[in-house]
Amino acid sequence: MINSFSQYIVEEEQVVYFTFGRMNPPTIGHGKLLDALARKAGRNPYKVYLSQSNNNKKDPIPYSDKIKHVRKMFPKHGRSIVVNKKVINPFYALSDLYNQGFRQVIMVAGSDRVQEYELRLNKYNGKKGAHGFYNFKGGVQVISAGERDADSEGADGASGTKQRAYATDNDFAGFSLGLPVKMSNNDARRLFNDVRKGMGLKEARDFKRHIELSPVSETRERFVQGQLFELGEQVIIKSTDEVGTITVLGSNYIIVETSDRTTRQWLEAVEKIEEADQPEWGTNASTSKAKSMTPGEQAEGNGLWANIHKKRKEGRPMRKPGSKGAPTKQDFKNASEATDHISKAREVISKDKAQASDMIAKEKQKDKLKHDRILDAARRARMLQKNKGTQS
Repeated sequence: MINSFSQYIVEEEQVVYFTFGRMNPPTIGHGKLLDALARKAGRNPYKVYLSQSNNNKKDPIPYSDKIKHVRKMFPKHGRSIVVNKKVINPFYALSDLYNQGFRQVIMVAGSDRVQEYELRLNKYNGKKGAHGFYNFKGGVQVISAGERDADSEGADGASGTKQRAYATDNDFAGFSLGLPVKMSNNDARRLFNDVRKGMGLKEARDFKRHIELSPVSETRERFVQGQLFELGEQVIIKSTDEVGTITVLGSNYIIVETSDRTTRQWLEAVEKIEEADQPEWGTNASTSKAKSMTPGEQAEGNGLWANIHKKRKEGRPMRKPGSKGAPTKQDFKNASEATDHISKAREVISKDKAQASDMIAKEKQKDKLKHDRILDAARRARMLQKNKGTQS
């Protein structure tokens, strides 16, 4: 009601924006409507009225509980959400606004109901009825909050109908898609169960707020299911042709220990020994290939790993384990031992070089110190000789 003349002057000049909706249950689509309402109102006040219908089919949440849920879901609009049990439809909402002193009104509604509201609400502008009385200057203007596609994803496709269907199917993951991201799990679960309870269903206790996604990688899926690698299994690092042993199974990687280092490798960066590309045997060069796998007889650029690397680079197909011309696991083991011997030899040579360098550096330091002492002794001798000459 108007309490003073100044209030009357201000409110008569103001335009009030409002919306009326069931929001049973509220969704991110309703949040989009409230945002549009606030944006169109600008500096003018805006009001949100909710219906009080309550049944187990389309309106499962009672009025008082619905007010609480809407305010929690959309806190920035909380003060504009009206609590008035006398307002049961848009006609009563208009009478309430008129009684507050507003004389110009604009209703924001869904695009599919603009024409309907304009005809029905203006029919009673200036006429008394069960709803009361309102007589707005220029009539009741109704504008659209924007187009809505019920089949689209996100806020544009969110609806109370979909949410009630998710609640009926006890699908909390699907229900969560229609809720604001910032809404807490506790509030989301409470809303979900209030919908189920209002529809005569049992409250849910097992909540899974996620959706099933299609596999990103078949390799990853096999790895997660424990069908790809095992601890202690030998694999080949594709980039270096090194053979190593798996020591750790990570989330999407493995830790491989070779003869001289330990590295982390992605799943696609290694392959099992029995699945590795095989060189062709049974040819005239079989003898030399056999020698290349024998410890101490492997030449640079030759041998099992060289052949594997060469065939992989050429894109030649892999031979299946056990087929003609395919090396056995023992062949790979022998080649791995040969690689280990070479690696150990290189390690010894590297250590010897380091020790030799260290010894040379120490000798140079000793020579420098000796040279400095000789120079110091010579300087002292010259100074003593000079001092004697001065005294005489």
